[in-house]
Amino acid sequence: MPSVRVVAPPHLLDLDGLRAELEVPGPFSSEALADAAASASAPRLPELDRTDLPMLTVDPPGSRDLDQAVHLERTGDGFRVWYAIADVAAFVTPGGALDAELAARGVTLYAPDERVPLHPPVLGEDAASLLPDQVRPALLWQLDLDPTGELVATGLQRALVRSRQRLDYAGVQAALDAGTAEPVLELLREVGQLRQARARDRGAVDLPTPEQDVVLDGDGRPRLELRAQLPCEGWNAQISLLTGIAAAGLMLGAGVGLLRTLPPADVEAVEALRRSALALDVAWPDGASYGDVVSGLDPAVPTHAALLTLATRLLRGAGYTAFDGEPPAQPLHSAVASAYAHCTAPLRRLADRHVGEVCLAAAAGTPVPAWAREALPGLPDVMADATRRANALERAVVDAAEAVVLAPRVGERFEAVVVESGRKGGVVQLREPAVRARCDGADLPLGDAVQVELVTADPASREVRFRRV
Repeated sequence: MPSVRVVAPPHLLDLDGLRAELEVPGPFSSEALADAAASASAPRLPELDRTDLPMLTVDPPGSRDLDQAVHLERTGDGFRVWYAIADVAAFVTPGGALDAELAARGVTLYAPDERVPLHPPVLGEDAASLLPDQVRPALLWQLDLDPTGELVATGLQRALVRSRQRLDYAGVQAALDAGTAEPVLELLREVGQLRQARARDRGAVDLPTPEQDVVLDGDGRPRLELRAQLPCEGWNAQISLLTGIAAAGLMLGAGVGLLRTLPPADVEAVEALRRSALALDVAWPDGASYGDVVSGLDPAVPTHAALLTLATRLLRGAGYTAFDGEPPAQPLHSAVASAYAHCTAPLRRLADRHVGEVCLAAAAGTPVPAWAREALPGLPDVMADATRRANALERAVVDAAEAVVLAPRVGERFEAVVVESGRKGGVVQLREPAVRARCDGADLPLGDAVQVELVTADPASREVRFRRV
């Protein structure tokens, strides 16, 4: 690893240094860019035209790499979900220069100042993206649900689609709250809530943990924010989860594919979490699963925040599992409480393009394309490496931002909550700013509100440390 020196002004983040340290991919090769430009001008287009469907996208403001578009309908007493996924395979030639570079990247990487995209912008933000008022090739899922929101039929084929609207979460939520939302958004809420109920019935786990965002002000100063998910984000996510469950079903039925798996939580770990809940005076009713308990926690309550932090440990160990012939011995994703596959973000995740091809073949009863089938055994390692790099960059950015924000405040005291506790110290969450860091001191009861003093905030090493006072 190259050594990195902080060269930015002390109030700024050295994001270029972080990217160099973590060996984040740089610009695309000229050969890959040439491949992308050629395919952008002449993609492989399907014959089926479903541009009649009034699709829409819901994404963060300013997003241009739009993987998914949705339309929902009532069908008698049930529902039909049309879900269009960008057809990246229409633009990528197997074995070409672009294909090789995508395998080296794996995922899109995010930092406050810029993204490092999986695909060149001519594809990821233009020709392959489901931008509004543009005809695009897509993998079009038809997912039929019964009145309770349970999946009863799955269809999938290539088709041309056209999104009519590009919406953002805040606007969708505001319209729904005001009662001014168009019918399709009301259906998104209804179906999303039904799917959430079905998830609870299955024993799925949904941790309502706020995202710790690093935002750059106009002068480049970092600001830390805790952002709670809007309800409509959860409803929209349920459509993606539904599609991933349908994809897993198709692949398991065909005997070939790539699942996203997570082993069931260890019984002893669940019991330890239950004991922590009792110590924190958090209700754990008899017979309730840990998913039931943690999904109902409020991160704004200090004791709940502490239990949520501990609960994340039970979700470690997620990965990709390829199979060809016999299904895997453990095919489930325990947090989803179902077999599940990543398939709805091919512009941002390499594996989703391959899963899409397997699902298309399974739905049509045709052989899986050789390029997709041959890649399956190696994808778990490729995606594990890419995910580690993405997580390392995200953690390094947050750590550096915390150190930069707090550097001028060494010696100050802060109000905090203990979210992890050990014999010689723990981890505390400040009330303001949105910082979580190590804290020294033997007396750090889990969930307690404490006063701490900042003793270290070093942007160069990205170390922040407190002590209890």
